[in-house]
Amino acid sequence: MEIWQLQQLQTLSLQAKVMRTERKIKEWYTHWGGDVYVAFSGGRDSTVLLHIVRNLYPKVPAVFCDTGLEYPEIREFVKTIDNVTWLKPKLTFVQTLNKHGFPVVSKRVAHMLHQLRTTKSEGLRTLRLTGLHPNSGKTHPAGKVPEKWMFLRDAPFKISPTCCDVMKKRPSAKYENETGRKVMTGRMCDDSFQRQQKWAQQGCNAFGAKRPHSEPLSHWLQSDIEQYVEQNCIPVSLLYEEPICADNSGCMFCMFGCHMEKREGRFQRMKRTHPKQWAYCMDKLGLREVCKFVGIPIEPSCQQTEMEIKDA
Repeated sequence: MEIWQLQQLQTLSLQAKVMRTERKIKEWYTHWGGDVYVAFSGGRDSTVLLHIVRNLYPKVPAVFCDTGLEYPEIREFVKTIDNVTWLKPKLTFVQTLNKHGFPVVSKRVAHMLHQLRTTKSEGLRTLRLTGLHPNSGKTHPAGKVPEKWMFLRDAPFKISPTCCDVMKKRPSAKYENETGRKVMTGRMCDDSFQRQQKWAQQGCNAFGAKRPHSEPLSHWLQSDIEQYVEQNCIPVSLLYEEPICADNSGCMFCMFGCHMEKREGRFQRMKRTHPKQWAYCMDKLGLREVCKFVGIPIEPSCQQTEMEIKDA
């Protein structure tokens, strides 16, 4: 497949997208003899996927990774859904941070920074510093830590992309090994070029991947999710309603993508809507130092404060 084909699919009507999604779900379910499950985060995307899946196969289980990092509104919403298995990671978030490091910028950048700071290989260090591949002698710009983030090589804290693996992927893999079930996720490609590339390689149903997985909503846009929820009157977490109006339901304390947020960032919002959790992550987990070093705003701006007063 080519990325332009994905872009064409993204222009389809919602009805056409739903029909294609149902077809992909049926293919996945049939291929694995019904031994499948929905990775359920409690967010809007996975809620839509679970609704479509259970319209076709009501007994398909949902699996929720209880990392301890979810918004309380997400946890309460998950409790309202039938047939959900709750998984627990072996390590707590604090243990994960202490052992591996903080998730900053993005998984890709955090991975390269971790390698640059810990590798004993001069070739890998050269690649991450300059983009020069030690074997071919050619320059690969994608192999170099982006200049914008090179200052983080001297950060006074550990940096790693491992958090998601420890808190979510490993418990899910353990569940799959024990049950033989194959996962369906609500992941979409509309906000990630890397996901688009993977879609071009594997399609919606990655039967032959090392970890087989299905992403039947790949060709959807966020606007499709919102339209489907409205049209079908699907209950969703209070996280998406006033006064929070969160953009996503990811881990509360994750810093991936914070630098790209406009207007009110996640930590600025958290101080307004969840002050206890904000104080905990800033002062107990040490995110205040990390955010300050990276340049992530954590306090509401004067303009935001004025808007709150006006709204009150």
